[in-house]
Amino acid sequence: MSTLDSVWYTRCPAPTPLSIAHQLGWVDRQFQASGISVRSIRDSKDPAVRQSHFTHALDYSFRQGGNIPPIWARAGGRKTRVVGITTTDEFQAIIALPSSGIARGADLKGRRIGVPRKPQEKIVDFQRATALKGIVSALSLEGLSHADVELVHLDSAEATLIERGNAAFLGLKRRYPYGDELLALARGDIDAFFVKGAEGVVLANQIGAVVVSEFGFHPDPKIRINNGTPRPLTVDARFLDEHFDLVADLVATVGRVAAWAEENPHDAVRFIANEIGLGEDAIRAANGPDVHRHLTLSLDDEQIAAFDHFKQFLLEWDFIPADFDISGWIDRGPLEAANRRAAA
Repeated sequence: MSTLDSVWYTRCPAPTPLSIAHQLGWVDRQFQASGISVRSIRDSKDPAVRQSHFTHALDYSFRQGGNIPPIWARAGGRKTRVVGITTTDEFQAIIALPSSGIARGADLKGRRIGVPRKPQEKIVDFQRATALKGIVSALSLEGLSHADVELVHLDSAEATLIERGNAAFLGLKRRYPYGDELLALARGDIDAFFVKGAEGVVLANQIGAVVVSEFGFHPDPKIRINNGTPRPLTVDARFLDEHFDLVADLVATVGRVAAWAEENPHDAVRFIANEIGLGEDAIRAANGPDVHRHLTLSLDDEQIAAFDHFKQFLLEWDFIPADFDISGWIDRGPLEAANRRAAA
């Protein structure tokens, strides 16, 4: 077993218990008790380190956020494990301008739907995959498929930028999504496009959009699963194999957030808003007034089945290089150990 002096972590700008545990200082304190420092992948000055936010290439690292990058990394051979899953449903919709004449999902037949694309992207083009899954879900609710619409690819040469404070962000934390789609809509090149989350709610509000189809809270998990639903907590296999107790401690620490959020709902929403970089009203609009009650870390069979369905979607659309066994990717050991400790 190796001696650890530091670990790496990263999280997406989204509602996750890992983000809240980090903002509360719990994650740092947990590892500091073992003499280990916690380093942020996103804040690193080394581009190769920052890429691990998507590639999960660093040993002794953990991540919670969108599920497309970790699925892609695992399909490409990176040895990681899912040790917990959080399902926080969010606004997902196809939107159009009132002048388009598109009022409901069935009206999308024969129309042009924008899909962002980065042809030169070296990592998985998760924004394109996210949009396509949303489009396919919306169309399926009307008995339609992608063949019934015109998918208009909106190509961008900009690489995926993840470092905070990049000059291109104009002082904000990150690039907000849907810029290419909004410009294409304004030019009249497309009739509709997919949005999700708090950013999607704000944009739809800003342009007075028609919500053509909304399915982020659909009862069928196969409809609503996408990059942000659910969000896995992943660790690299070496970290888990060599330092099981540390990973179990991490899962326990992140798992405590659910009870804390129940007792501190306003603070929970404030932390989520801070992570995403938008107002608290946008968080409640996108994730529901009870978002603080949906920060549980678990490994439910329904969550895993939804993951498997989404993996098949990514495979069919050539976003991942190979198939793999989802059940073999899940390791229940740390969560079970954390639950036993909590019960004791």
